[in-house]
Amino acid sequence: MEQRLSFVTLAVPDLAAQRAFYVDGLGWTVELEEPGEVVMIRVGERLVLSLWAQEHFEAEVGPVQQGPGLVPITLAHNVATAGEVDTVLADARAAGSRDVSAGARRAWGGYTGYFADPAGFRWEVAHNPGPIGQSVL
Repeated sequence: MEQRLSFVTLAVPDLAAQRAFYVDGLGWTVELEEPGEVVMIRVGERLVLSLWAQEHFEAEVGPVQQGPGLVPITLAHNVATAGEVDTVLADARAAGSRDVSAGARRAWGGYTGYFADPAGFRWEVAHNPGPIGQSVL
């Protein structure tokens, strides 16, 4: 198996809210859509974010875990400067994110903040000045 990731699929309870957040709020472009079932957005040269209505996800993959706390995954969006972190966090707030943290300097030398999409998935917005961070810009 090649060392690569092709799709990140998120099972979401309200597909319309997710679509509105990413497409209408953040201005992302839909690559493929099956109304009421899935919205696919190309987020990299060979990477697609798939927002899948939870009931359709469960019918194919199985039941999702439910309960208190955060979904145990973060998605990350790296940017070139600390100022861009603050700009993206403001964009997420304007798009309707109810849970946006302020950007903060981190012990490892970067600057990051977080926002949540309507389903609660957390996005880290990061300026990572090190080689690994620069390699993904």
